[in-house]
Amino acid sequence: MKRPNIVITKTIKVSLVMTAKNGIISQPSPYSVTETIDRLVATLQSKSITIFARIDQQVEADKVGFSLRPMQLLLFGSPQAGTPLMVAEPTIALDLPLKLAAWEAADGKVWLSYDDARYLQQRFSLSDALVKHIDVIASLIHQVLL
Repeated sequence: MKRPNIVITKTIKVSLVMTAKNGIISQPSPYSVTETIDRLVATLQSKSITIFARIDQQVEADKVGFSLRPMQLLLFGSPQAGTPLMVAEPTIALDLPLKLAAWEAADGKVWLSYDDARYLQQRFSLSDALVKHIDVIASLIHQVLL
């Protein structure tokens, strides 16, 4: 079993706990699922990053008679950043646009989960120069969670 990584994001009294499993990074959010995604959308829009879709998984589950804790999926990205990746490796289109899930665990804690850019780099054999185009999510999330 892997130990969670503890990352101090600034010289502040709060630290963010991040865990990585199978190329997925998860970190806690102090906000509700909806507020977490709202904050992320605002941050992305302020940087002219396209929001392709926002899916409320709880609402969709309810439509077919299932119960699901709060969960929302956000698809976002930049064709300017993603296109060079797809030119180099067309199958990366399976993972682009970027995705992020905000979800509430059984204990009531809210988590933000997304693919680690280094995992995508390894999975698709991308160069450092190419992966830098999508290696921005951690810094964006840092802004959202403070």
